[in-house]
Amino acid sequence: MKTVAPIRRELGVKTFFNMLGPLANPAKPQNQMVGVFNLELARVYAYLYQKSGIKYTILNALDGYDEISLTCDFKTFSQDGERVTSVESLGFEKLREDQIIGGHTVSDSADIFMQVLKNEATTAQTSVVLSNAAMAIKTIKPETSFADCFYEAEESLISKKALNSFKTLLAN
Repeated sequence: MKTVAPIRRELGVKTFFNMLGPLANPAKPQNQMVGVFNLELARVYAYLYQKSGIKYTILNALDGYDEISLTCDFKTFSQDGERVTSVESLGFEKLREDQIIGGHTVSDSADIFMQVLKNEATTAQTSVVLSNAAMAIKTIKPETSFADCFYEAEESLISKKALNSFKTLLAN
């Protein structure tokens, strides 16, 4: 995968390798949340993961985001089947796309990422990140409510555990 990365970047379009990446993860995680850009790909992933023994959540926002954007409802596929979840059922009002737009450069995006980790981002940005973190936690602990998973993610952010974990990752 490393050898084809420069070619993929130069092409500027989604390739088979974009789809293959999560399935070919050399770390072989036993829990995996994967965001995809369309429902067809979500269904393919769900089919491939269903007999893998991995706890998984495949996620697609119905407006095309590959994450919980809080701009629209989203669909998940997991061992428990498929489900459409509304933003309102999570306790949020729908966001406008301009509230969560990322940076225009890698540096801008990195700044937003650090603002989130330092708990200095906008409420909209933080809510999106915490919602996705909560879904990842729920993938690992499917019996736990989304709200409890959200509070766990929020506590990690507020206590700086998430920031410290990121710093540890960078140091290694």
